[in-house]
Amino acid sequence: MKYLILVLLWVFWCALHSLLISTPITGYLKRRSREGYRYYRLTFNIVSVITLVPVVLYSMSISGPPIVRYEGAGRIYQVLLFLIAHVFFIAGAKVYDIPQFLGFRQTRHDNTCSVLTEDCSLDTSGILGVVRHPWYTGGMIIIWARNLDMAGLVTNLVLTLYFLIGTYLEERKLVAQFGQEYTDYQQRVSMFIPLKWTSKAFRGIFSGKKP
Repeated sequence: MKYLILVLLWVFWCALHSLLISTPITGYLKRRSREGYRYYRLTFNIVSVITLVPVVLYSMSISGPPIVRYEGAGRIYQVLLFLIAHVFFIAGAKVYDIPQFLGFRQTRHDNTCSVLTEDCSLDTSGILGVVRHPWYTGGMIIIWARNLDMAGLVTNLVLTLYFLIGTYLEERKLVAQFGQEYTDYQQRVSMFIPLKWTSKAFRGIFSGKKP
């Protein structure tokens, strides 16, 4: 029963998070609140954190013995995963507009974008030329690179599904905004795992060209 409650809490949080950032809701609020909408992204982030706290606390309260544990040589693998995840996070922070992600830029300039760039253009430089969603990649690596009890395993399964569904919905927005430009980007660059970039890099090595 306690794990069912945990699943329901996570599903509620994920659904609320997606609903508040969905196009129908944001479009409606933008039309209704006008000038006040510039504070929406900041408010959304605050609400997301506040509503996340009880879910995390409940998950911690029902924690049990580890089911998945990194031990011995596995610790090296675990550290390697954490390092890879941090590379994705740091590389993403270099190309994303952090003030816009946090919602501070909108409070000053009253502009919102489906992409985290200052001028709302589609940026495919840096890590975004390797994978389309580096922070999601890093996030999924982080949650699976830790020792897991049953609560952690349940949490990871729900969050992984949420990452996949959320990314699909986000990309629908991006295709609607950028059209063929984003469709071409999808063809060139992998979503989470840099398979296309790696393949291109290997071809470049053998052909003498850079990826």
